[in-house]
Amino acid sequence: MSLFRIRTMQAIAKTLIVFGVILIGIGVLLNFAHKIPFIGRLPGDIYIEKKNFSFYFPITTSILISIILSLIFWLWPRR
Repeated sequence: MSLFRIRTMQAIAKTLIVFGVILIGIGVLLNFAHKIPFIGRLPGDIYIEKKNFSFYFPITTSILISIILSLIFWLWPRR
């Protein structure tokens, strides 16, 4: 095998491991999200309930999660 092919396979393996860890983290967060009291019920989240219709859009929660993820990725060391 060539050196290029070995390095490519190693890069693919590392990428798959990272995606696996991310998926596990998302799964754990989804399992315990109901125990975090403010997620999904922040002021500014839109909730409309009518007779046979309900609409929920967590806009404030989405903005908060976006800001947190932006800070995490901004602070993450770059190569």
